[in-house]
Amino acid sequence: MTAVVSFDAKGLSVCRNTILGTNDNGIEILRTAIGDDGTLIADNRIENIKAGPGGSGQYGNAINAFRAGNVIVRGNRIRNCDYSAVRGNSASNIQISGNSVSDVREVALYSEFAFEAAVIANNTVDGAAVGVSVCNFNEGGRIAVVQGNIIRNLIPKRPIGTAPDDDAGVGIYVEADTSVTGNVIENAPSYGIVAGWGKYLRDVAVTGNVIRRALAGIGVSVVPGAGIALVNNNMISETPRGAVVGLDHARAVTSDLSADGAQRFAQVVLGGNAVRR
Repeated sequence: MTAVVSFDAKGLSVCRNTILGTNDNGIEILRTAIGDDGTLIADNRIENIKAGPGGSGQYGNAINAFRAGNVIVRGNRIRNCDYSAVRGNSASNIQISGNSVSDVREVALYSEFAFEAAVIANNTVDGAAVGVSVCNFNEGGRIAVVQGNIIRNLIPKRPIGTAPDDDAGVGIYVEADTSVTGNVIENAPSYGIVAGWGKYLRDVAVTGNVIRRALAGIGVSVVPGAGIALVNNNMISETPRGAVVGLDHARAVTSDLSADGAQRFAQVVLGGNAVRR
């Protein structure tokens, strides 16, 4: 069961609860159709959330907002979830800030499918398959700020039941109309930051981040049809596969662009990065 379930709320507050050991989700904020909801989820302790019914992410989440606009998720302590700490699905204007997250086994902080506008800021994530994912531009998912998060100790695989080509071991993944700035990422088995999936990349700025101990620092889609990515003024250290690498979906298709230049990819604007190999 789920501890707290809300349907079609207007201005609900779910605050200062302790939720331990549910077998479905911790808190669900649901709407029958996409629309304004405005629920505040703050200062809760949520731990040991299991995906008892199985699935590919419908269960096993500490906090799940579905079709609910203008939800604020802040200051929660979340630990040990089979899937996500916070999952916004078709939830526009979601704010996910100041949460402490550890030991989750899929994407820790998720904004996906048909949403416009997400702020994911000032969270700590210690242990997840992916720290932050802002995705599904193919479904209209766009506009985000991912700022000031500390993301570390990522794991190299997602749970059984997720799509087999879903990345893992990635700090931050974004696709469209997004600023990624001032984050610190350490110990990523794959990429520190990834921008784009095939042609689904548009107007992404990756600036002022610190990436340490990743297989590769920043991956950028370079397939025909991909849009512009600005990769500037990042600190990238101990990334043996390269500081900045061009991608065709999940596959690396270039050498280190920070070393040999990105001139052949007009949509990758690269400069000012400090690289320590």
